[in-house]
Amino acid sequence: MTVLTLVQGDITREHADALVNAANSSLLGGGGVDGAIHRRGGPEILAECRRLRASRYGRGLPVGQAVATTAGRLDARWVIHTVGPVFSREEDRSELLASCHRASLRVADELGARTVAFPAISTGVYRWPLDDAARIAVETVRNTTTAVEEVVFVLFDGPAYEAFARRLG
Repeated sequence: MTVLTLVQGDITREHADALVNAANSSLLGGGGVDGAIHRRGGPEILAECRRLRASRYGRGLPVGQAVATTAGRLDARWVIHTVGPVFSREEDRSELLASCHRASLRVADELGARTVAFPAISTGVYRWPLDDAARIAVETVRNTTTAVEEVVFVLFDGPAYEAFARRLG
């Protein structure tokens, strides 16, 4: 059974086998978690992302999928990049957000990762409501069969931490 824990802080400072990056589909860096991971991780991450774009992901990484690269200078072995959906009041995209978590855990299993750190995917510029994102993340991780021993949700601020704490109960 996978142990779920919470930490309030900066995911780029977290020690884990794999850090999940809330990436944009270009895989070439951006704002928020994506930009922070690329900045702190260094050019090795960007170089691998460019190779992925030149080969398998010429049009970018699709929403809900995941792919791994080196972690560069981060205190991890790998970064698992996943593209979360933009929140919409008109269209239920919950399954895509759940897919980000399942796909990331599947990639972690393929890599042999035992500890994985997740941010609050899609809650920044993609505007997913925190309480709903926390519900989807926690339920999905709890209900996904994986060899990962520990999942740490690394939440940037107090409101995100509290939303996830309510879901962990």
